[in-house]
Amino acid sequence: MTTRKDFQAVSGNPHLSTSHPYRHPTRRVLLIDDEAPLRRVTQLTLKITAGWEVWGAASGKEGVQQAELEQPDVILLDLMMPDVDGLSTLKMLQDNPKTQPIPIILLTAKIQTNPQLKLQYPAIKAVLVKPFDPTTLAQEIKKTLNWI
Repeated sequence: MTTRKDFQAVSGNPHLSTSHPYRHPTRRVLLIDDEAPLRRVTQLTLKITAGWEVWGAASGKEGVQQAELEQPDVILLDLMMPDVDGLSTLKMLQDNPKTQPIPIILLTAKIQTNPQLKLQYPAIKAVLVKPFDPTTLAQEIKKTLNWI
């Protein structure tokens, strides 16, 4: 079994890694969403379809802590959560120099979102409406972030 220390850094990014020189790099995704079933389905789908390392946070506060500690390649952030909502979480991520450069894809059940959000927060790369198709999620993320 390959352990984290067995991975080699790719392109100077210690988080973009491959355990074998002929394999594609592994991406690291943080999913911040209070819905446990959605976190499980998304984690499993992205792992199976793209081979990515995906972990979840059940709250905004937990997500900000994990983002700072783990430095993922992208954050999938639910807008509607209890306690600390997605916009408050987004603000905390953007105010923190350690998490500010991490690209963010918002997840929302609302069909309409404020178009000014992307202007106000340049880290927002896309807004995906829930429920989304888990079988195409990895492709949507790759296309959004030019990982193709």
